[in-house]
Amino acid sequence: MKYNFITIEGNIGAGKTSLAKKIAEQFNAKLILEQFDDNTFLPKFYKDPDKYAFPLEMSFLVKRYQQMKNQLTNQDLFKAFTISDYFINKSIIFAKKTLQDDEFSLYSKIFNIINLSLPKPELLVYLHLGVDRLKSNIISRGRVYEKNIEKSYLEIIQSGYFEYINQQQDMRILIIDTNNIDFVNNSNDYTLIADAIQQDYSKGIHRIYL
Repeated sequence: MKYNFITIEGNIGAGKTSLAKKIAEQFNAKLILEQFDDNTFLPKFYKDPDKYAFPLEMSFLVKRYQQMKNQLTNQDLFKAFTISDYFINKSIIFAKKTLQDDEFSLYSKIFNIINLSLPKPELLVYLHLGVDRLKSNIISRGRVYEKNIEKSYLEIIQSGYFEYINQQQDMRILIIDTNNIDFVNNSNDYTLIADAIQQDYSKGIHRIYL
């Protein structure tokens, strides 16, 4: 693998965790998985977004920062590289779409302060999946608090990711369209993605359709 720190990103239900686990297992990588199941604000947010958006986004930001800081400063010498199933900058992407303007102004100031101390991934992989497939995946995994997620919300988050990606000038970003494959259940499809991630990319946005 040509990169020391890789991040897998994508919308809710895109398969970030599944892909990160597969790559970590195949290539002996240190795996960082986002911890969110114990976030008490998440079920409340899906029921009442306006009321719980700010405490939810702040709680996610704190947890993501603490986890990344701990994991990236304690390297495992027996692992070839590090891969995570999230990029802490997803915090600002989600917050921009869910918070009111005054809340986002405060949130972004806090984010910019703490983000200075964290390294960026050498390769950011974005899994692009259509909203219908995302919704199907969310239903299939059966998390109770996710059952009320609307397609409109997924579309908003999707647009937020692309707005962020298009603004980046100094990162290696690989967008993989996975609408026509099933890398979770099909080993050949997974191999296609693994091979793509192993390529040497220059800084900028690169797109692959599988």
